[in-house]
Amino acid sequence: MVQDTHITIRPLTPADHAALLSMLLPVFRAGETYTVAPDISADAALAFWTAPEKTVFVAESGGAIMGTYYIRPNQAGGGAHICNCGYITAEAATGRGVARKMLAHSLETARAQGYRGMQYNFVVSENTRAVETWQKAGFEIVGRLPQAFNHPTKGLVDAFVMFKSLVD
Repeated sequence: MVQDTHITIRPLTPADHAALLSMLLPVFRAGETYTVAPDISADAALAFWTAPEKTVFVAESGGAIMGTYYIRPNQAGGGAHICNCGYITAEAATGRGVARKMLAHSLETARAQGYRGMQYNFVVSENTRAVETWQKAGFEIVGRLPQAFNHPTKGLVDAFVMFKSLVD
């Protein structure tokens, strides 16, 4: 597919909830990348993605929502200077640069909000597109959780902890 250069990122609004669910539910149902029960209800999926501690954005092109991400403190208290994000790209948007655009936006947002690093706590090793995207952006695998994820077709696979400093 051709990279879409007309992708804009904006905050999620309640009017986006149906489009958001159309991206979340297939990913959660597949059970391949998130530690969310595959039979999660639509209400629970929406509550998970839009929890109060998260700031949620959507990526859109031509009026269609192509992806979403959230940013939140990774931990409370002494760990709140490091953020965590989750990303989902609509299936129809795969290969169009949406994930890279959301990643760039999340890094800018994190720096603007004063975070000193970004950490992904549980990246499924079989999610190779994500791992490669994050590594190209300067994230390092700083930990491996052996057989931490029960993949629906590959069985027990590793999960990675990935980190990128936001301090120059």
